[in-house]
Amino acid sequence: MTKRHGYALLSAIVALIVGLSTAIYVGVTADDGTTTNALAGGGLPHNPAAPASTGTWVGAWSASPGGAEPGTEVEGMAGRSVRNVVHASVGGTSARITLSNLYGQSALTITHASIAVAAASDTAAANAETMRRLTFNGGTAVVIPAGGQVLSDAVRIVVPQGGDILVTTYSPTASGPVTFHQHARQISYVGQGDLTEDVTGTGYTEQTPYWRYLTALDVLSNDAGGTVVAFGDSLTDGITSTQGADHRWPDVLSDRLRSAVASGQDVPRYSVINQGISGNQVLANGLGRPADNQSGLLRYSRDVLSRTNVKVVVIDLGVNDILRNPRLADPDKILTGLRTLVRQAHARGIKVIGATLMPFQGHRGYTPAREAVREQVNAEIRAGRVYDAVVDFDQALRDPYNPRRLRSDYDSGDHLHPSDKGYARMAQAVDLDELKGAAPAEL
Repeated sequence: MTKRHGYALLSAIVALIVGLSTAIYVGVTADDGTTTNALAGGGLPHNPAAPASTGTWVGAWSASPGGAEPGTEVEGMAGRSVRNVVHASVGGTSARITLSNLYGQSALTITHASIAVAAASDTAAANAETMRRLTFNGGTAVVIPAGGQVLSDAVRIVVPQGGDILVTTYSPTASGPVTFHQHARQISYVGQGDLTEDVTGTGYTEQTPYWRYLTALDVLSNDAGGTVVAFGDSLTDGITSTQGADHRWPDVLSDRLRSAVASGQDVPRYSVINQGISGNQVLANGLGRPADNQSGLLRYSRDVLSRTNVKVVVIDLGVNDILRNPRLADPDKILTGLRTLVRQAHARGIKVIGATLMPFQGHRGYTPAREAVREQVNAEIRAGRVYDAVVDFDQALRDPYNPRRLRSDYDSGDHLHPSDKGYARMAQAVDLDELKGAAPAEL
């Protein structure tokens, strides 16, 4: 068979899949939480690795869709396998994933997807015994409409606590802009052709600093009874943390919780997931339609309220509203936005812990007027008029001799983002006892 005939055959197969999908769409959600469509099983065999229903579903990892990847406007990732490497904050006996096409301009056809435990750190190779094919409503293929997302079926796999997990997707056809998370601080991989269930990793010749399509990994866990969501900007995204080291503050908080539980302390058995987007603001969106870097208010329903079994959200937002506002930011508007997030969480029974805004003197955006806005916002937060509980990141990381500036060993060097030591200090500032309890009753 010639290459031209081979491509023709592949195109015919894909056309058949897409054609069938128009008749059997069900149950995919739009990335704003509304129901749209997905490719059903339609007579395809159900996943033989369907899980036993024991344990509790919790979030093990997540990443917010941040925008459309530059350079993918036409072809997307057509004809290539995308192997995302993610770090599970909690272990489980079954797993399921969420894929997003929020920034796609046309339907994304995934014909093959898999999950496996990585053979080691910093590799595309998989532990062969753990390789599992993923299904979507019983079928091995799924079509995700532009703006939509899809949840896979659950599959039996032992996910180790703190382990690296490989989630691989293959799309044979052009789908336009790729939905991605641009500051993963983790190397993932790309290979030519369908290498979805390849365990050697040798075909994954391209490395990437992005996570593509994948936005969540849930596990069925006997070790955790709920999920903590860290919701924020680059300070939560961990943009200046060491690549591949899992040194973002939510990672360290997860380690603290795990150690506390192991030592018998009376703390909640929760997983921790990270919904930080670098540059994120409470109030303002980025450019484009849909907007790149959607505001905290716009993305909150999807990135917090709709995540799995959320018990607590820790919010650290507001610095970019101050730094990126072309005029002087209005502290009352920032606080109103934060209080809106709290009310929405309370309506779902979710407790809210809020962070004070850390100092940034020495950063290029610093002005005395902006510093005054930061101090006004922090005064309201500390007074207990915004959140259910407070974690004082400002006090924990500021220079004791100049409270407008980060302490030098907590500063990455840009006078805004922490070093690894600074991120660890942020996690240590969280009182684990404050994770107990639920949202206050509304009167």
